[in-house]
Amino acid sequence: MVNETWFDDYFKLYRASFAGDYLNKKLLDLKNRLVEVNKNKRKTIIAGNGGSAAIASHCAVDFTKNAGIRMIDFNEAGLITCLSNDYGYADWVSKAIKMYGDEGDLVILISSSGRSENMLNAAKTAKKIGIFVVTFTGFNVDNPLKNAGELNFWIDSKAYNIIETTHQIWLLAVCDAIIGKAEYPAS
Repeated sequence: MVNETWFDDYFKLYRASFAGDYLNKKLLDLKNRLVEVNKNKRKTIIAGNGGSAAIASHCAVDFTKNAGIRMIDFNEAGLITCLSNDYGYADWVSKAIKMYGDEGDLVILISSSGRSENMLNAAKTAKKIGIFVVTFTGFNVDNPLKNAGELNFWIDSKAYNIIETTHQIWLLAVCDAIIGKAEYPAS
């Protein structure tokens, strides 16, 4: 039965994902890499499926507008349907990276399960081009996408909402770290 204490237990699951110096060091590493890629006149590509695609869209806007980090996502319906139709869903992100990615770029791939075939193929393609691969995953610690990444953020959960929300919080915390403060005007 759901009562007031249910939420206490639920939010404990989130609190557990924010602990540890290892996370702070990795978030700082991501922040520094994003700034360096931007300084080198390169871009960051961010992609995911479903809720992770929504996170990618949100982050692409916030990093670009608020933090001055050039970031693009592939959530254009025409691009997705064209490349999926012509190359198959498993390869559409990989094809988009071939079209838009350049050596020295950085790609952030988000998959709660870490098993999305299109994200795995995207990681392989990015590495071949010379694009640094960052992953955000959950579920099993040894998931294939995490194993394909060079800098990996993993949450020990099997709950999609907790994984996706935590991924978004981590990414937007990095955005705010680049800005240098948590509170700032929207314009």
